[in-house]
Amino acid sequence: MQDNGFTDIDFTELTEDMTRAFEECQRLANEYMREQSLKSGLPSMDPMNIGNALIDMSAQMAANPEKMMEMQMSLWQDYLRLWQNSVRKAMGDTDVDPVIKPAQGDKRFRDDEWQENQVFDFIKQSYLLMSRWMTDIVQENARTSPKDAGKLDFYTRQFVDAISPTNFAATNPEVLRETVKQHGQNLVQGMKNMLHDMDPKTGNIKIRMTDTEAFELGKNIATTPGKVVYQNDLIQLIQYTPTTKKVYKTPVMIVPPWINKFYILDLKEKNSMVKWLTDQGYTTFILSWRNPDASMADYGFEDYMTHGPLAAMDAIKDATGEESINAVGYCIGGTLLTCTLAYLGAQGQLEDRVKSATFFVTQVDFSEAGELTLFVDEEQLATQIKAMDEKGYLDGDIMGQTFSSLRSNDLIWSFVVNNYMMGKDPTAFDLLYWNADTTRLTKTSHQQYLKEFYLENNLIKPGKVKLKGVPIDLANITIPTYIQAAIADHICPYASVYKATQHFTGDRRFVLAGSGHIAGVVNPPAANKYNHWLNDKIPDTASEWLEGAMEHEGSWWTDWHKWLSKKAGGRKIIDARMPGDGKLPLLEDAPGTYVRVRNDTEES
Repeated sequence: MQDNGFTDIDFTELTEDMTRAFEECQRLANEYMREQSLKSGLPSMDPMNIGNALIDMSAQMAANPEKMMEMQMSLWQDYLRLWQNSVRKAMGDTDVDPVIKPAQGDKRFRDDEWQENQVFDFIKQSYLLMSRWMTDIVQENARTSPKDAGKLDFYTRQFVDAISPTNFAATNPEVLRETVKQHGQNLVQGMKNMLHDMDPKTGNIKIRMTDTEAFELGKNIATTPGKVVYQNDLIQLIQYTPTTKKVYKTPVMIVPPWINKFYILDLKEKNSMVKWLTDQGYTTFILSWRNPDASMADYGFEDYMTHGPLAAMDAIKDATGEESINAVGYCIGGTLLTCTLAYLGAQGQLEDRVKSATFFVTQVDFSEAGELTLFVDEEQLATQIKAMDEKGYLDGDIMGQTFSSLRSNDLIWSFVVNNYMMGKDPTAFDLLYWNADTTRLTKTSHQQYLKEFYLENNLIKPGKVKLKGVPIDLANITIPTYIQAAIADHICPYASVYKATQHFTGDRRFVLAGSGHIAGVVNPPAANKYNHWLNDKIPDTASEWLEGAMEHEGSWWTDWHKWLSKKAGGRKIIDARMPGDGKLPLLEDAPGTYVRVRNDTEES
């Protein structure tokens, strides 16, 4: 076995180093607690509302002791095999198969020591056996409602992920190596990093995932040239500078989600969708949402529609002279676009104003909306509304933490190990910078989105949702639609996204991309990553669609361009439109002012 630093460790010296490091960490913590109050002032709560589900599960376990004994015996048998295998290895037997292996794609145990060192291999397998047993216990005994069973499963996985041996300095070989190398100073630096990330007002820790000082909007991120050509109290409208001499007749309007910043579609030149669209010859506009403050608490979906897509469409007409657009919506921006299209359709204006609509990972039917539904029920919604009463908005960090918890090993614990145990600073990564640049949600829009759509699924019920007094019916969306989903999307599962094909009534095309909620969308052809699946037919369910689909190499953007160009006129025949050529004045350079307002700052 290759010498990796453990063979000649002086464990007495290691113990002394770690003791000194922990003493220094304790001193730093005590110093911090003397200087700052860690009381948040928030009432205690059951954030997942799982109390009743846990009680029900306990009753099931008590009522079925035979099953519990069977599962307990199975665990002991697995541990006995693990112990026997460990003895065989200690006696020199090299042909010993593991009792259990990490799941494919589990990055936590990639260090060689987890396989080659008997102690760490035993720790790893012991943890995996206990993890499997705990999740099996929940799945076997959760005889409550599907939602409560889902909560228990989610909560158990969160706990199991948290107690992984990789998350503790004494049982992580990488951390131990670094501790030996630095004589414990990595742990001291890790404590300093933790204190740096701690909010002095609440004591809450916001884990840094990237070097936030490495990026500046308009300098090395969100750099595609353009101008803000329109502004109201909710949006800035950006028109991008053309890169071709001729352009398609019909402009493109992108409605991004307002729970994130728009520049996910313009991170840097090589993966910028807006840059790619201009390079294909599309006159491209994008909405940049204002980060709301307390004065906007009452802004709901109707306001977002009126001051968002509808206002932008009028402005684009002034900028280009074109009566109609090709619309694009991303995630909740796509849900808002759906409402807008149905609103226009109910008034007989849709086909005159919008030629086509494209939806990126957008849900309109929330009957199978994935794990985020675990965070939505009457009790949790009431708690969230009460928490928003004072500020008038939901802090973006809360939503960010919710999304991170869906992939806690990748988006939480890996950074805990890197920042607080290895004592390293996070690297500069544009995607993670964007992910940390969260936005606030107004109280009313947040309440409507969760209650009307997630909880009651009213958007698919004709007339149940009304905007500006107009009943919304998705059957009124009669224009051609291009619906994109991502096969590994944890936020908007592809089967849920597919349901839109059963509610829209115009020509529909569905494409399934590789990867997840972000990389499945932001996948430029030049990267040659993440294949996609196509099927010209639209059967009743996503599973039927996938059975008849054919896989194609690379990005789905090329298929979209082929489809979109026909809706934009088919040929580039219009002289390139520069921002300012029309009736709208140039207000400022892209990316504008609204996008620069961060959660921890107020608007100037």
